[in-house]
Amino acid sequence: MATTMQGHSGPRLFGRERTLHAALGGRRAADIILWRDKKASASILAAATAAWGLFEVAEFHFLTLVCYAAMVGMLVFFVWTNASSFFNLPVPRVPDPETLLSERATRQAIQGAHRRLSRLVQTLYDIACGKDLKMFILTVLSLYIASVVADCFSSLTLLYLVVLGAMTLPALYERYDSEVDHLVARGVHDLRTHFADMDSGVLRKIPRGAGAAAAK
Repeated sequence: MATTMQGHSGPRLFGRERTLHAALGGRRAADIILWRDKKASASILAAATAAWGLFEVAEFHFLTLVCYAAMVGMLVFFVWTNASSFFNLPVPRVPDPETLLSERATRQAIQGAHRRLSRLVQTLYDIACGKDLKMFILTVLSLYIASVVADCFSSLTLLYLVVLGAMTLPALYERYDSEVDHLVARGVHDLRTHFADMDSGVLRKIPRGAGAAAAK
């Protein structure tokens, strides 16, 4: 869970041996998440907040908003196109869809999502087989907590909270990493102590299934 990095006095969260920027990929996405590109980060957070405010707070319907945006865009293009010949204005041009989203980028995104989904399904299958009873209990408990949290919020609010956390928590952690690593290390130590007591007193007495016995 934790390891020690050069130039850092304590254990690092998730056993990282690299900087947080490198752990996040070290590319433009990491720059945006860690607010290295403040303009792009602020734009994404503002767009997510505006969308959440329109659909969740103001209770706009998505299709209604799309229709209004399409009508306004068509009116602007219609007036601009017809007025360009009278006022010597350049004719508006729509960007080529190929330049906005290429087929190669779309294919790579789909393949990446497929690989992650397959890895997730395989991991859940291994856990469900009972190969690691402690991980099985942690996974079931985590799924139950996630279901309780999801029941308290709408899907859109939950998605917005995920975006908000992704755009704020990593940047805050990068700023206060020493304090967070120290608190997490103490929490992990206490959790492992409790699990060791539970394992010796309860879990080892539970009979394993055929899948778990074969895995051993």
